[in-house]
Amino acid sequence: MFNPQYSITNKILNNISKIEASEEVIRHSPLLPLWEKQFKEDAIIRSAYHGTHLEGNKLQKDEAKDVLMGKDVIGRPRDIQEIINYRKVIDFIDEEAKRQIEKITETLIKKLHRIIVVKILPDEQAGEYRLKQVIIRNSQTGEITFRPPPPLEVPFLMREFIYWVNKTDKSEMHPIIKAGIIHHEMVRIHPFIDGNGRVSRVVATLILLLGGYDIRRFFSLEEYYDRDAASYYQSLQKASSGDLTSWLEYFTFGAAIEFEKIKEKILRLSKDVKLKEKF
Repeated sequence: MFNPQYSITNKILNNISKIEASEEVIRHSPLLPLWEKQFKEDAIIRSAYHGTHLEGNKLQKDEAKDVLMGKDVIGRPRDIQEIINYRKVIDFIDEEAKRQIEKITETLIKKLHRIIVVKILPDEQAGEYRLKQVIIRNSQTGEITFRPPPPLEVPFLMREFIYWVNKTDKSEMHPIIKAGIIHHEMVRIHPFIDGNGRVSRVVATLILLLGGYDIRRFFSLEEYYDRDAASYYQSLQKASSGDLTSWLEYFTFGAAIEFEKIKEKILRLSKDVKLKEKF
């Protein structure tokens, strides 16, 4: 039975308090429809760029934006396809959140993986659990930093994990904490041959959306991770010992930073709206 171990520290509580305060301001601030559309597009661009750059995509942010706008970009076909796929999976989870789906299923997670790896992995590996052992190495030293569970254990671990996801509701656990645990556990299991980080981050985002933390879909946690990728991977690795406390402190801090950044930007724009209404 999956039973995550962690402690709720003052850091975590403080971070969640900041998130909720920012969310309240963002939700109730007046914003012109044009600005709202631009905020959403900016969040998609940031998510697609940073979510793939974090894993080695070589495109620059402007190039990623051009790809999403349908412009021709010179680059590795895989890099271009990763950006396209990330946009599609973001659109997909937005629709799932709007439908207020009641359960996270293996079928859904495999569907997300298929979208993420279209034209990147062979069809027989897309949306299917891995059949061989994988290892995680330090890209600079080549040192093995993490060895995920054997492939034979993956289906069992995923079933236990998904059972926990669906039985744990808002009354038992804060959605931010739940999203952080889901993010880490999916990275730990590493159920697919490739694309595990992207799937983990997308599922965590879906949990936030379903938990009421959509803040008009303006946020991109991927940017926070990518700004200091070393800290992101170190935080994940540190939690592999079994205690998720330090990871949850990192995860909630990143969400607090992103939500506060959006809050400040919206407050500046809201002042402009109010000024225009006076004249």
